[in-house]
Amino acid sequence: MSTQKKTLHFVLITIIVLALVFLGWQYISLSQKLQVAEKVVAGQQTNKKVLAFSELFVTNVLQGGSSVSFDQRLQLENAVRDINDPKIYAAWQNFTNAKDQAQIQQNFYVLFSLLLKKIEA
Repeated sequence: MSTQKKTLHFVLITIIVLALVFLGWQYISLSQKLQVAEKVVAGQQTNKKVLAFSELFVTNVLQGGSSVSFDQRLQLENAVRDINDPKIYAAWQNFTNAKDQAQIQQNFYVLFSLLLKKIEA
């Protein structure tokens, strides 16, 4: 084999290796960016669910004036479950199971505090 062919083979192999290293680096970089984007999207979806529940709660419970209907209660229950946070769900259960006005108020503050913290996260 001539020296020219050996040099050409060396150059081609070097180019291929460099291209593979570059593509590997690009893959790792894009993979990391994708993970960050997925976390952001998940956070936005959670915020959307928390805000949807909060809006339902304010509309149906706080501004409702009268007792909450079965359909409204079911809608609220589904919305709070959709958040998928055990602490928020437990606070909701405490709120709905409260017996007197003082307990209802305290449980309301706990529930909304948790909701606000969830949005900040």
